[in-house]
Amino acid sequence: MKTLVGFCEFTDAFRDHGKQDSFSYKGKKALFDYLIACENSTGEETELNVIALCQEYSEYEDFAEYSRIYETEVDKFEAIECHTTVIRIPGSENFIIQDYY
Repeated sequence: MKTLVGFCEFTDAFRDHGKQDSFSYKGKKALFDYLIACENSTGEETELNVIALCQEYSEYEDFAEYSRIYETEVDKFEAIECHTTVIRIPGSENFIIQDYY
């Protein structure tokens, strides 16, 4: 049985799992929109698994924070997009990436 999840239910699921601080509000919105776009382009439904999303994606405040974590100097999205998916957050310097190592 599947349940259609809107943005409110999406954010509630993070709270219910104690992961409300894993992404900013705008970050959750950008991630939600990204996942919906993926569903629309592939035709495959996504299962909402908050723990898996928190393990697979990370939000960064800026290029400096990303550079510290990945021990590399970057100053543009194209340098990160060579390695992974980047989800830009409208109205913010923050961005989300699909983690890689």
